[in-house]
Amino acid sequence: MTQPTLDRRWWAHRPTLARVVSDLLAGELALMRPGLARRPLPWPSGIDLAADLGADSLELLGLATAMEQVLAIGCIGEDRVLANPRLDAWVDAVAAGLAAHGERMVFRTSGSSGAPKDCPHALVELEREAAALAGLFAGTRRIVSLVASHHIYGFLFTVLLPRALGLAPAQVHDLRGASPGAVARQLQPGDVVIGFPDFWRTFAPVAGSVPADVTGVTSTAPCPDEVARAVQAAGVARLVQVYGSSETAGVGWRAGPDEDYRLFPWWQRGEERQDGGQTLLRASVCGQTVAYALQDRLMWSSPEHFRPAGRIDHAVQVGGINVFPGYVADVLRMHPGVLEASVRLMRPDEGRRLKAFVVPRDGAAFDADALRTDLTTWMGERVSAPERPTAYSFGAALPRQASGKLTDWIIDAWE
Repeated sequence: MTQPTLDRRWWAHRPTLARVVSDLLAGELALMRPGLARRPLPWPSGIDLAADLGADSLELLGLATAMEQVLAIGCIGEDRVLANPRLDAWVDAVAAGLAAHGERMVFRTSGSSGAPKDCPHALVELEREAAALAGLFAGTRRIVSLVASHHIYGFLFTVLLPRALGLAPAQVHDLRGASPGAVARQLQPGDVVIGFPDFWRTFAPVAGSVPADVTGVTSTAPCPDEVARAVQAAGVARLVQVYGSSETAGVGWRAGPDEDYRLFPWWQRGEERQDGGQTLLRASVCGQTVAYALQDRLMWSSPEHFRPAGRIDHAVQVGGINVFPGYVADVLRMHPGVLEASVRLMRPDEGRRLKAFVVPRDGAAFDADALRTDLTTWMGERVSAPERPTAYSFGAALPRQASGKLTDWIIDAWE
């Protein structure tokens, strides 16, 4: 089959550009309005960010600034987007900005502390990765996306990878609004499904009869081995796990839970740091070698093969004392009434102590007041005063982004 000739500029396809811009704006609005209901995607091209989404002047300024920063363009002043807050007008402005300044992308990550961090990447480096990924997914007929396209994982796999594979833009199907069972029923032979661990966890029990030659991909968080095996047992030919981050882009991959990860060829092992973390060296397209400090410990079976061996938790200060939220969460998980836990430093408007989100082992049958009292006593007996959470929130699952990454929560919204 003759592959279509594609414009090298990823933004040349209007629906793809609109998808990236919409995802970016929706994500920024969600950060501005925590806990409030979101307008489902996709948005119609004529949607008005002010009249239809209720964005006020300060929110519009924040959205335009984020759009300018993430896409690395200058469009606020020259294109007057603030005076015309319709999505189609903003997409026009972005297209013009990218035509002049389309060499770079900036991806944002909250990091373990929750503080936003910008991670810039040269487009040529991302295109090199997409070309390498295309070799792993030869024969792909469609990309089925379950992830946001403005994060680095979604951008690589749902914007750049299809182009590297020679797929037409119409062969990318966004099924984020569908349930796992509905996704399974819409799969076709030759599909590559771009998901994340929590999706695959729920997909396996409801997959039914999966067509032949369907490949899954997972990233954004570690995928438990039992989930990967269940997905393959459900009929998915293989589940490719990609290891990387917003800071590094892809570092390595593996095609099964019993395999080690293989470094992409432009990476090589660096020195281990005093904190136990790993430094990797990346040979850039322009010939420079850049060192990256990973947030994980890595165990190496060869110079090119590794397995993550645990994340390095970042200290936060409580009362001038360094404490480690990951350790506090580990102690909480030891309580017989706790199934899962996440611990973070409070938001500035919430206080200056640690807060905990707990998934009770007893599900809906638990008594929130009794468990909160018990946990306060439990932690008081096991950790120092600065390490004790002073606010507990409860829910059926830990708060996560659509990508599957753990995210922050508002204490009052979960009391």
